[in-house]
Amino acid sequence: MKIFYRYISLQRRCLSTSSRLTQLVKAPVEVHGIEGRYASALYSAATKTKKLDAVDSDMKKVEALLSKDKKLLQFVRDPTLKKSFKKEVIESTMKKQGLTDLTVNTMCAMAENGRLPKLNAVLASFQVLMRAHRGEVDCTVTTAKELDSKTMEELQAALKGFLKKGQTLHMNAKVDPEILGGMVVAIGDKYVDMSTSSKIKTYTNAIKEAI
Repeated sequence: MKIFYRYISLQRRCLSTSSRLTQLVKAPVEVHGIEGRYASALYSAATKTKKLDAVDSDMKKVEALLSKDKKLLQFVRDPTLKKSFKKEVIESTMKKQGLTDLTVNTMCAMAENGRLPKLNAVLASFQVLMRAHRGEVDCTVTTAKELDSKTMEELQAALKGFLKKGQTLHMNAKVDPEILGGMVVAIGDKYVDMSTSSKIKTYTNAIKEAI
């Protein structure tokens, strides 16, 4: 219940530039943790006030700014600074970037609540929501070694079979030598472990049970 009240409070802060708080807009996918709550609240407020594209542009600007300005990134992550001081600086900085009031209000709320160190995570969660909004399905394929271009094309063609009409694949390839061979696929809410390490573990457990 406390989490719900904090979520409503954040919604009110995000919508402070609107004339009234209207029914919340449900996010297209669930994003977890504190960063997920901030991202979902901002997405809902931006959608309701028809400023989603503008806020999306804001978030990309902030991500680029943090990547370029290491001092600002250090400032954002510093937990020893007073919340009031961080709010004042972050509000001034973001307004100079020409960001919408919705985005600035969210950043200020994060500063007041001591959540600015999670800003990068909020940015990432918001992009997850935006990809889902655009019909892009996140897919992560983990293999023991990098796949060649032909195999990658064949894999992408096969994975597209999981998509619904109007959806597109947003694929991320990762390499993890510890899986030994095979692959691990996470697409949307589906997860398939076809790795050699997983098979070895299964066989080992079966042998232990048989002894």
